[in-house]
Amino acid sequence: MRKFLVVLDDSTECLNAMRFAAMRAAHTNAGVEILAVIPPDEFNHWIGVSDLMREEARERIQAHFEVFAKWMRDKQGVDPELVIREGEPVDEIMAQVKDDPEIGVLVLGAGTGRKGPGPLVTQLSKNSGSLPIPVTIVPGDLSKERLEAIT
Repeated sequence: MRKFLVVLDDSTECLNAMRFAAMRAAHTNAGVEILAVIPPDEFNHWIGVSDLMREEARERIQAHFEVFAKWMRDKQGVDPELVIREGEPVDEIMAQVKDDPEIGVLVLGAGTGRKGPGPLVTQLSKNSGSLPIPVTIVPGDLSKERLEAIT
């Protein structure tokens, strides 16, 4: 089964990327894989504190994922899977794409603020030539109706 890979983070544009991936998956009989990356700099503490922080990060990710997963199941009939990796976000996204041959499209949300599209879009655009799959960049300010029309 072909899957859409979408990155779960705290950005506002993440919502449109999730919606787009779920709608496309529903219309093309595909799956959705949601990737959350825990950056290594979050755990530069003593071992016991680091382990506790890592567990708290995983719990936050799981709770965030459940909100999106419920919407995808209820509204789109898509049952997403969650993958959590630790490391540098771009490296882990590239590694996940290479590790899972069912991933057919990487979906990213682009920020609309003055800071540009966001660090993931910027960095992955530079690396897009080395990715074995296409990258879809979803504008963060698209309305739900417009997303429905284009998916």
